[in-house]
Amino acid sequence: MSLNRSRIPPPARGGPSRRGVLRGGGAMALTGTMGAAVAGCGTGLGVDSHGTVHIEVWHGQTSTALRAVKRLVAEFHRSHPTIRIDLSGGVLADDMLQKVMAGLVAGSPPDVAYIFGSDLASVARSPQLADLTTVVESGQVPWKQYWPAAREGVTVDGVVRAVPAVLDSLAVVCNKTLFRRAGLELPGPGWTWRDFIETARKLTDRGKGTFGTGWPAAGDEDTVWRMWPMIWDLGGEVLADGKREIGFAGEPGVRSLEVLAALAKDRSVYVDPKPGGEQMYQAFAAGRLGMVATGPWQLPDIRQAKIDYAVVPLPGFSGRSVTISGPDTWSVFDNGSARLKAARTFVGWLMEPGQAYLWDTQVGSLPQSRPAERRPQWRAYAAGVPGLPVFTEVLETARVRPVDRAYPKISMPFGEAITAVLLGRSTPAKALRRCADEANAAIAKVR
Repeated sequence: MSLNRSRIPPPARGGPSRRGVLRGGGAMALTGTMGAAVAGCGTGLGVDSHGTVHIEVWHGQTSTALRAVKRLVAEFHRSHPTIRIDLSGGVLADDMLQKVMAGLVAGSPPDVAYIFGSDLASVARSPQLADLTTVVESGQVPWKQYWPAAREGVTVDGVVRAVPAVLDSLAVVCNKTLFRRAGLELPGPGWTWRDFIETARKLTDRGKGTFGTGWPAAGDEDTVWRMWPMIWDLGGEVLADGKREIGFAGEPGVRSLEVLAALAKDRSVYVDPKPGGEQMYQAFAAGRLGMVATGPWQLPDIRQAKIDYAVVPLPGFSGRSVTISGPDTWSVFDNGSARLKAARTFVGWLMEPGQAYLWDTQVGSLPQSRPAERRPQWRAYAAGVPGLPVFTEVLETARVRPVDRAYPKISMPFGEAITAVLLGRSTPAKALRRCADEANAAIAKVR
């Protein structure tokens, strides 16, 4: 696909999910034996007879993003003649975690890998995952000027264990044609979840097959992560203080699930049983959904479908908007001092403004820092993509899921609870109690 300023490119088909869907099942089984791995064994790469250091990068990209990776590596080689990068190994990003874990067990991980932020805590159990604090603190852009979500998404137990690769956020995309047809004004600042429910009801027209909104209901992470902004807005947390039980039992969890229960009762929500919300997005692109909570990754398909749309921040319970970000990361592994130094040099170079802009605009990422967002180059690019600036603006309130290996144990039962409420199989209170019992028991085993 050719690139131009009127279109933000989509994530590679079959490549990394911008929702950071958890792939943690295999990881938990593998991490128990990682202590047996021998740090620094590597994959046979290293320093050749000419003093050139060879490192292996598992990038996980295809299509447009792969072309961006290759272009960046070519430029890196021109400016760093003593480092050579091998891009031939690895797998697609959705399968990266299991491949990296297997490499760690065998003592042969790559030097750099593209890891979903939701998987970073599992990978961090290995002593071969490098500390990148010195890399981020010595960059051209001060680390504290990166968005909080970008910093928090790569920090495990207070240590920077990766650098941000792709940054996104969640907002509401509205079909302006359906709003006009229903005689409704577009939502504005300060709108609430009650407003959202009422708007969805008014947008629904069963005779024409249109719904007010949609929600993934496969019970996977795409089902779950959309709930966290509601819970945070109500004062809840994913993990309670002490990290030994969930932090959204009681009012935060019940009131959040009640939003879905109200939508289901009104039959104003398109419930998508397929992983990743694919059918929901197809329904929006077909003009059958009035609103969808999504991220910037979806704008190319919406524009290609010629939907007249607007982007607005998520509603809140108290007049403020809270959102979520799901950063992906570049993680570095210690395969000996020479390779480690070269890998740190490469990911640090990727964070520099010129390379960061090229990467962000070609893979569909938001700018990683406030200075990057203020650059005229980015502002001009974003001006050509309606709604894109909103996704960047809401980064001010964006939070991330805890980078904690207990997270999958919470996500799975919560996904089941959400699905049960959407399908009318359980009340919010009952579904949450079951979720809490299962999640807390699982967390206790992880701890």
